[in-house]
Amino acid sequence: MFKVTPNPPFTDPASPYESPDSKKFHEAAERALDHYLKPADQIMAAPYKPNTLYMAHPDADTESLLVDASETLGSATVMINNHVALVEGTHRKTLQGIAQVVMLAELAVNRVLDTLVPTE
Repeated sequence: MFKVTPNPPFTDPASPYESPDSKKFHEAAERALDHYLKPADQIMAAPYKPNTLYMAHPDADTESLLVDASETLGSATVMINNHVALVEGTHRKTLQGIAQVVMLAELAVNRVLDTLVPTE
């Protein structure tokens, strides 16, 4: 019987670890494969640590946070409505939709503030 492949099959004698560049390339490839193929529980071994740059003060009470959120949403509504006056066409409709979503969020926050029992 005739074999098409040589016996033993031809292999490249160059190792991927022969030069420093090939080792770095291999390590980068392994990291990329691990990133996309490893299960999530193995990737997230370290506990999540949130960015504290814009974190609300941990001692702030709920009422103060809701009041601040309400004022921020109210300001956003005013800014968007001022910008709506300068725009025409489909962009105006988009901004009006965004303004409505912000206003609904403001109404929801205000509703929670209305039902919240004062802390003092």
